[in-house]
Amino acid sequence: MQRIYLDYNATTPLRPEVRDAMMPYLTEAFGNSSSIHAYGREARTAIDTAREQVADLIGAKSPSEIVFTGSGTEADNHAIKGLTELEKSRGKGNHHIITSSVEHHAVLHTCQYLEQRGFEVTYLPVDRYGRIRIEQLREAVRDTTVLISIMHVNNENGTIQPLEDICEIAQEHEIPLHTDAVQSVGKLEMNVQALGVNLLAFSGHKIYAPKGIGVLYIRRGTRLANLVHGGAHERNRRAGSENVPAIVGLGIAADLAKQEQNAYAQHLDALTQRLRQGLDAHIDRLHYNGHPDHCAPGTLNVSFEAVEGESLILRLDMEGICVSTGSACTSGSMEPSHVLAALGLPPRLAQGTVRFSLGRNTTEAEIDEVIAKLPKVIQQMRTLYRG
Repeated sequence: MQRIYLDYNATTPLRPEVRDAMMPYLTEAFGNSSSIHAYGREARTAIDTAREQVADLIGAKSPSEIVFTGSGTEADNHAIKGLTELEKSRGKGNHHIITSSVEHHAVLHTCQYLEQRGFEVTYLPVDRYGRIRIEQLREAVRDTTVLISIMHVNNENGTIQPLEDICEIAQEHEIPLHTDAVQSVGKLEMNVQALGVNLLAFSGHKIYAPKGIGVLYIRRGTRLANLVHGGAHERNRRAGSENVPAIVGLGIAADLAKQEQNAYAQHLDALTQRLRQGLDAHIDRLHYNGHPDHCAPGTLNVSFEAVEGESLILRLDMEGICVSTGSACTSGSMEPSHVLAALGLPPRLAQGTVRFSLGRNTTEAEIDEVIAKLPKVIQQMRTLYRG
């Protein structure tokens, strides 16, 4: 059976161009980039090139603003903990963070960790599609607010936050702004200089680079305490020998993403609309959870009435169709998604939710096969549900 993969928000396959670029650094070009001999200089040059490619992808002013991390999660942790630790050391009294109720757990759990250590955190509510209300953000700002952390695109339902407006408020009050851009880099135009964000995190394995490599953009002039100690790597900002093959792969993936961004977004948008139209034509009692106007291409989050999501995923897997209920980081949890709960979705409907996330290898034929198979599976499950 030919399998259909529609879980690209969880991870993407390694592009052949990326794999080929990495291979020399997994074999003969194995040097440590901190060494000053020929092997080390070769590795250092490769890292410098990748840093330039990543900086170009997100519109950074300088490659020196790019720090390579082990994942997007580490980058989020470094941004939030690094900035707040520095602020706390200055002894300004109670310290306050603003975030949203629909953040990835890399941000939510980090904020909860800081709450246990004396920080105050405001978790902004969202509308029924998962967007914050700008006026509520403005009202949440205090004299003691040291950080605003709002994601760019939600990983579960694809809703895009009004990041430009968020940046304006942050700049107006001179508050550093961090954004988790794991699901937007490569899909949406990104220019960190124009936006004015201080800190931005993303991950290699969401743009067809390998797992185990991430990026933290640190705007020039933004100071952070280090998260990892033990060496002077990454310009004294992250200790540990750099993962040269993965960094090289990320650089190539970033270069390709920059070249292909418009075509990629159009490809995703066309297929997402095809899928949605097919579902509308053949399945009743369904609900879409992403914003109708402000949603990243390639993500379709759907709740099916009278269907249990985990069972639906297993049934589809038997049909050769691979989808998910939401974040891969919470897969296997019996608790309803915190994102869907924040949207106000009733628990029973939330438990019947599936995320379809499309990618560069997705074809019209695959979408048509999903449209042909899914209604039959839904009908069978609803019949058993009623019985």
